[in-house]
Amino acid sequence: MRFLIKFSYDGSNFSGFQKQKDLRTIEECLELAATKINDGNRVKINATGRTDKKVHAKSQYANFDINIKITEKKLKKVMNSFLPEDIHVIDVYKVKDDFNCRYMVKEKTYNYYLNMGEYNPIERNYVYQYNYKLNVNKMKKAIKYFKGEHDFRAFVTDNVEKENCIRKITKVGIKQNKDILIFTFTGNGFMRYQIRNMVGALLRVGQEKNEPIKIKEILESKNRNGGLTAKAEGLYLENVKFNDLKSNILR
Repeated sequence: MRFLIKFSYDGSNFSGFQKQKDLRTIEECLELAATKINDGNRVKINATGRTDKKVHAKSQYANFDINIKITEKKLKKVMNSFLPEDIHVIDVYKVKDDFNCRYMVKEKTYNYYLNMGEYNPIERNYVYQYNYKLNVNKMKKAIKYFKGEHDFRAFVTDNVEKENCIRKITKVGIKQNKDILIFTFTGNGFMRYQIRNMVGALLRVGQEKNEPIKIKEILESKNRNGGLTAKAEGLYLENVKFNDLKSNILR
């Protein structure tokens, strides 16, 4: 029986999503919980993607198979009873046996939160404490260059030889709420560190070290060339949308 779970997590105390030996990861916690429910028979989860160390998720998905008969409501309750407090299952769906959430993703939305104001120790794990003023208007002009289908090779850390770095970003934006900036990126997929590298490039513009057109030039160069990588703490996987999810849910 295959289930799809929607879940959120606080990435502060995890070494990322992907399972790693002797390190605390989200994937391992989810698999341990599902394995306990499955009468001790090992469960392997398949997520829509991975997030890095200290990155958070408000809406992430994964599917897995278990051999016991259980309702969606019961599975959600028991999963949450076995999971640590920094992971929470929001919803559970019974899906078709051939459903693979990784290959059904239509788009993902990430938000990045940055504080230009006074250092806030309470939010240090959730909002990047930049604590200096930026030229927001210039950054708003610069971020528009990321929209569209591009080869994002220049924004992929330690991965310049990756064969396919072409991705399509359909929505970008920067909102300001007093001293808090929220950068939004929606697209059909993102590579490791890509968003943090894009935010880092925007920070150079906000610092008035580069003009907005520099973003276009970096994109076209396809050369990473040691750009700035923004800290992980401000990054959130905000939402995931699927192609035709309804037809794959069993009722």
